[in-house]
Amino acid sequence: MASAYSAYHGAKSSQFTVTALGRWSILTKQLPAVDKVRVLHVYDFDNTLFRTPMPNPTLWTGPTIGLLATQEAFSNGGWWHDNRILAATGEGAEKEEERAWEGWWNEKVADLVKLSTKQPDALCVLLTGRSEHGFGELIKRMVTSKGLEFDMVSLKPRVSPANQSFQNTMHFKQLFFEALMETYQQATEIKVYEDRPRHTKGFRDFFAEYNRRQTEAPTRGPITADVVQVVDSSTLLDPVVEVAEVQHMINQHNTTLTKEPSSKSKLMIKKTVFFTSYMIGGDDIKKLLKLAKIPASVSNNDLKFHANNILICPRPCPTSILEKVGGMGSKMLWEVTGTACFDNSIWAACVRPVPHTAKFHTDNPIPLVVLALRKGARPMDAGKITAWQPVPVEERFSFETTVGEKVILRIEAEDPKEDEYQSLFANKSHKRKHNADEEWAARSVQYAGRNESRGFHSGRGRNKGGNPGRSHRASRGGRGGRGRGGHGYRSLDDVDPKGQSNDAPPGSFGRGRPMGGQPSNGSDLQSYY
Repeated sequence: MASAYSAYHGAKSSQFTVTALGRWSILTKQLPAVDKVRVLHVYDFDNTLFRTPMPNPTLWTGPTIGLLATQEAFSNGGWWHDNRILAATGEGAEKEEERAWEGWWNEKVADLVKLSTKQPDALCVLLTGRSEHGFGELIKRMVTSKGLEFDMVSLKPRVSPANQSFQNTMHFKQLFFEALMETYQQATEIKVYEDRPRHTKGFRDFFAEYNRRQTEAPTRGPITADVVQVVDSSTLLDPVVEVAEVQHMINQHNTTLTKEPSSKSKLMIKKTVFFTSYMIGGDDIKKLLKLAKIPASVSNNDLKFHANNILICPRPCPTSILEKVGGMGSKMLWEVTGTACFDNSIWAACVRPVPHTAKFHTDNPIPLVVLALRKGARPMDAGKITAWQPVPVEERFSFETTVGEKVILRIEAEDPKEDEYQSLFANKSHKRKHNADEEWAARSVQYAGRNESRGFHSGRGRNKGGNPGRSHRASRGGRGGRGRGGHGYRSLDDVDPKGQSNDAPPGSFGRGRPMGGQPSNGSDLQSYY
């Protein structure tokens, strides 16, 4: 990559003036004179000044998170290039603007911006790699509502004021820094606030090289550079809002491909179902966990706590079984009758329906709740428990469950040959030619109560796989919700221009953890509870 220095100083027409520098900013205010500025303060926007929502790793598979951050995967640029995603923060731009996006700012950095504004010899700059044409007005509204004043608000234009193209966000920011320092040549210090370690290192290396060149062939002399690593403060959108906005982004992408055919594929949201179960609410989970008699010698660090479901079946539930349990969303009451420990590694509670004659279906001979597991233990081995310690009648309690699925969403190319059941599997080798009921019949070992007709389930659900968010129990984001978009997640700063990404192997989009599969017949459900 050509350096910003050579790019600028190799161009004879380059002029470092206050007027020329002002063309980098979306603001119309007059910049201070060169002799008035002694320090330069530059603030990054995403997850430095503003706690920007990232893709929710409890909603999406790792490869899909990588896909969302890959600009060339979507005709509209994906997560970091669709302003609807940023505008959906909190309760949406219209409501949030009225309350200045309260709770979504890094208040310590916002206070530093205010101090920079009050410092008479400081130039205060907001610098972000978001596109000028897509986000300029929105970001200006956001900082204005917060009462933050900048001398410059600079977003990435299509080309620089000198008509230079940008290889990536790092290149854009280096060109900007060069113009800033060459214009304000009497400034003795530049301080940059940045959240991403990769860019922090890149900026430090850039300023070190700049100062080295200034000692050999000075144009303005060395400058004291301080790149401040800001603690990442990213957040999450409300899960329902996030899925809706991603679906809208996909709809726009598909519409564009219909009008302007290209090598890109039409996309759709699909879901991977890990298991179907009677799901247990938060308050009842706490009560159930108290039943686990775990020895004091066992460290909590060696345990995984569950108590959140009674397994109906692994993988998507066949229609015949789903009808027997009353459909998605059906309610049922259960009573705890006993507890047990298997191999000092699995703690579980056995339960029975209320009333006792109610019909049910479970994957185990006796309906049970896995309470806790030692790391490495398999939830399916709880089915081997034969000796249960009865819970005294006066200590028994009842709790309500809701039939639902443990799912995670993924984005894949549309496949006209794929039916609804096949779409539930990310691994194509698991897709079967026969239907789900035939597959279940082939593997099923019948237990008492399994094939009874629906009894005391309330509510009625339908087995429609088209709703990717059905009964999904994701952690909620919302105002101030913390979350990291890890697992191979790439931010705007890591995205190269279309067709120039070096992070993804040929034929793939982005990177991510190898999720999205599902447990096969009799396989270990440990990762999916």
